[in-house]
Amino acid sequence: MTRLASVRVHVRLFASYREAAGVGRIDVELPPGARVRDAVAEIAKRHPLISEGRKVVIARNRDYVDGDAPLADGDEVALIPPVSGGAGQRILMSDRELSLDDAIAAARDPSWGGIVVFLGTVRDNSRGKRVTHLEYEAYAEMAEAKMREIADRLERKHDPCRVVLHHRTGDLAIGEVAVIVVAGAPHRDAAFKAAREAIDELKTVVPIWKKEHAEDGAIWIEEHA
Repeated sequence: MTRLASVRVHVRLFASYREAAGVGRIDVELPPGARVRDAVAEIAKRHPLISEGRKVVIARNRDYVDGDAPLADGDEVALIPPVSGGAGQRILMSDRELSLDDAIAAARDPSWGGIVVFLGTVRDNSRGKRVTHLEYEAYAEMAEAKMREIADRLERKHDPCRVVLHHRTGDLAIGEVAVIVVAGAPHRDAAFKAAREAIDELKTVVPIWKKEHAEDGAIWIEEHA
């Protein structure tokens, strides 16, 4: 009787999981018929901090799945930390001051040489008027989903690459940072392209609205600037 070969799976770790394991990629060999939960269990056995008191979100070949999803030889499994709270988030909508350090940390990889950062700040003038402050409102749940779609698509397009999108809501004073886009990649070309595409798409499809407060009143800005 021919013995079935083992299933070799590439496991990728991100943000806090990557830090807990000390690496961003681990290859594991599993028995035939293995499922995603078996890969997670193997990683947790090697690195207990990854699963200790944490909810593990899983993607197989870049689609979200549950632990019962079957595995085939060569599959890629990603263990993704929750996207609520804390540093290391790829996608963030917040009414608090954004942290450039946190955004850069979420895009870093020790084997990559390029990190491109775009900061969108509140300027003191618009269309010939003096602006006093801006007010941002978002359909937060949909905005985060769309931001994640943009980041995921650009990461596939420029693979290997990591795209981080952070955006403020609420009242912002002149000079405050409204949006941070960070793209990390092995080389600068991909990082520059991913960052430019990310901010352009964010301003086009993500449901975030800006109210401009000037000395003569306030209006919602419909065009993207």
